[in-house]
Parts: sequence; structure tokens; C-alpha cells
Amino acid sequence: MMSGGQTMRMTEQLRQLQSGEQTAEAMMAQAIGRAEALGHLNAFLAVAPDKALEAARAVDLARRRGAPLPVLAGLPIGVKDNIDVQGWATTGATPALAQLYARQTTPVAQRLFDAGAILLGKTNLHELAFGVTNTNFAPVPMTRNPHDAGRVTGGSSGGTAAAIAAGIVSAGLGTDTSGSIRIPAALCGIAGLRPSVGIGGRARRYAAQGLLPISHSNDTAGPMAASVADLALLDAVITGTDPVRARPLAGLRLGLPDCFWAEIDPEVEQLCRALIDRLAAAGAEPIPLRLPGLREAWRQVSAPVVLHEPRQDIPAWLASNGRADLSMAEIFRQIANPDVRAAFEVVLADRPDDAYRAAITVHRPKLCRIYADAFRDKGLAALIFPTVPVPAPRIDTDSAFGTLMIDGTERGVFETLIRNTDPGANAGLPGLSLPAGTTRDGLPVGIELDGPVGSDRDLLQIGLAIEQVASAPR
Repeated sequence: MMSGGQTMRMTEQLRQLQSGEQTAEAMMAQAIGRAEALGHLNAFLAVAPDKALEAARAVDLARRRGAPLPVLAGLPIGVKDNIDVQGWATTGATPALAQLYARQTTPVAQRLFDAGAILLGKTNLHELAFGVTNTNFAPVPMTRNPHDAGRVTGGSSGGTAAAIAAGIVSAGLGTDTSGSIRIPAALCGIAGLRPSVGIGGRARRYAAQGLLPISHSNDTAGPMAASVADLALLDAVITGTDPVRARPLAGLRLGLPDCFWAEIDPEVEQLCRALIDRLAAAGAEPIPLRLPGLREAWRQVSAPVVLHEPRQDIPAWLASNGRADLSMAEIFRQIANPDVRAAFEVVLADRPDDAYRAAITVHRPKLCRIYADAFRDKGLAALIFPTVPVPAPRIDTDSAFGTLMIDGTERGVFETLIRNTDPGANAGLPGLSLPAGTTRDGLPVGIELDGPVGSDRDLLQIGLAIEQVASAPR
């Protein structure tokens, strides 16, 4: 049952603002009202209505005076509460950080603010971003899916996804380490972009500073919105480039990796394959693809990296915000979520670094080669597959980890939700999730495009074309 309002297109809101059809103050007041009315979703951890309305009135005054305004002027947005915004607490949805106020604004958020976007509030997340459901335990509230309040949003950027899906705001920022933008985008029926990270250096598309970290190898901020068209504009603002346009589908080769289409909920598979059939009818060329060794290489990279790097990365971030006195042990002592506590026990354990060194020097290069060879040898523009193998699972407060059934087989929730998003993240690839339809129960299903490192603009062009096909009358 839908708990929220109608999802809004950011580009339509901007049109209303720029045409004078809607004032920034009225738009912000509506966003504040929706946030209050839909408070049971727990999409936000902090809201500053007075400050947001004051900023909106300033935009209206400047527009009345005929002053030139930036492209996002007056747009309400949400920012995930592990992203630093100066003067706001970056709580990471964990008790030990409740009073940690950021000294800086991360460059990705600053680009949006410089373009005129107005921060309504900081959005909820799975505690410390160490989870994929947003099922938090007291004292931090859990986020609920606007399409069915008894189901998870996905995580860890579930607050931003819920705020957009419920029509509170039309755009926002999340972060993605293993799928934390794309998983909630898929489960809440919106679009989300994980930009290229590569394996360090110039391949990284967005600046990494000012994020409460898990892993410097994998972490990145990224935009979330109702549509790919909205993402394209947000990406252009963040990168200082021109927005892309849809590319023709004729002759576009899209790989269907067999290991990402296995163990899929039948209804998810049906919806995604139906969309691919429509893409083929529009001229695209779906290419069945085997990726031997990918799953094995991924498993040798994923856990060794994300359970090792926080030991250095979190203390460095604390020091950047003037809290070098706050120890990892104290953060661990106050963790509320049993699943996050279990992960941090491993993070803090005194153990050899052999698995981490092998992950970085041996297994990650192998994983990257598997992807690169597939793109090159098959002439693929992108891989395409279900973002998440299942619709949004039901909220389970009896178990920290949870299980679900796929075709009569019991699977772990965490392993299932990250199974298709995490491999590409560990190879530094860009990934784009967009809506592929809804189940008979009204639950959203997402489809993902992964491309070569640096192909972000190409992915957005393809995503725009797929979005047009998906929304066209049948």
C-alpha cells in the first residue's frame, strides 16, 4: 500500500520555478508539509524548515528583481547523513556521532548548493552505511518504503530514496560503496547513479572528500532522482559539463551476464526481460554473456576491502572534523544495530593484513580484467541486469540479518541484495539503476547498466533512451 505522495520529476519542478508557475517558498513549504505528513517513513533524520524557507524566499526575491539565477535555484533536496554539510551534524545514523558537526561541505554537495539547490534536511541511512536494508534499531529510526511501509527501502541510502519516492523532494544525494545508491533506487522505484571510481587517481568522477567513510577504494557520493533525465542534469551540475541526450538504440550492444541473471525472483526476471525485449524491438542488441571467474574474484575482494579500510579511513575523517579524540572503540560501544556491530567486530579485530593485500594487488586487478575483456571482446556498450534479484523484502525486526525465499530456496537478505551491485563497485565501474516496472503487489523493480570505467556519460545517454522506451505506451 502506498504510504507517500506522487514522485516528482526534478526537471518539472525546475520548469515551474523558472516559469513563475510556482514560487520557491511555496515549493519549499509543500516539501516541509510532506515531510511532516509522512514522518512515519523516517526518511529524514534532521530538517531545518525555517532555514530552508528563508533561502527559498531569497530565491524568489532575486527572481522578482530579475537577477540571473543558477540552474537549480529554489529546488529542495535531501542529503544523506553521512555526507558533510558545514554546520550540520553528520551523524551516520549512529549514537556516537549525534553531535559531530561538519567543518566543511563535501564538494559534491557544494556544487549543488552553488547551483541554487536548497537543503531541506539530512536523510536517513542504515547505521554507519554498513547495511543494505535501512532497518535501524532504536534509538535511530528505521526508514520505511513509501510503496509499502512494511517493507525495507534498501540501503544504505534508503532515506534519500524514500524522500524522493514519497514526493517529499525530487532529488538528493546518497553514497555507494557496494550498492547503497542503486539498491534503494531499485526498491523504491527511482533512478540512481554510482559514478566511476576506478582504482584510484583520475578515474574517480566525483570528489571523495567529506564523506563518513567505509572504504576509500569503493566509496563515492552520487545523485538520486525520479528519472534518468533528472540524474543527467544533476551529474552535469556536479561535474561542470553539459547534460547528455539520449543516444539511438539501433545497434547498441548490451551484455546479459549469466551470473547476474541467476537466482532471480520470477516476477523480477519477467519484468526485466520484458523491458529488454522492448529494447531489442527498438534496435538494441542483447548479447548473452558468460563471465567465468567473476564471482570468485569478487568474493576475494569485497569483504577483505570493506572490513579492513574503515580502520584507517574513519579515524582520518574524524580528525578532519576535529574529533580525533573519538575512538573507533567508542563508536563501536554505542552501535545500535546488531548487524553493524557484528561487522565492526571484524573491522576492529587484530588480524593479519594478508587477505587485504591480496585483494588489492591480485584479486581486484583480476576482477577489473574480467570486466574489461568482456566489454572489449564483445563490443559492449554496457552490461544490463536486474539491479536487485528480488522486490523489497518485508521489514524483519526479529533478525539482524534476515532471510528471504527465491523460488523455494532460502537466501540471506544482505547477500541477495548486494549480489548484482557489489561486483561492479569493487571494479570501480559506473552503475546506473532505473525503474523497470512494478510487481503485481505494486513493488518497484529496477534494472541496472554497468559500463567501463569512465563511461558515465555514455551510461546516462543509454539510460535516457531506455527510460523513453520504458515509459512509451505499449
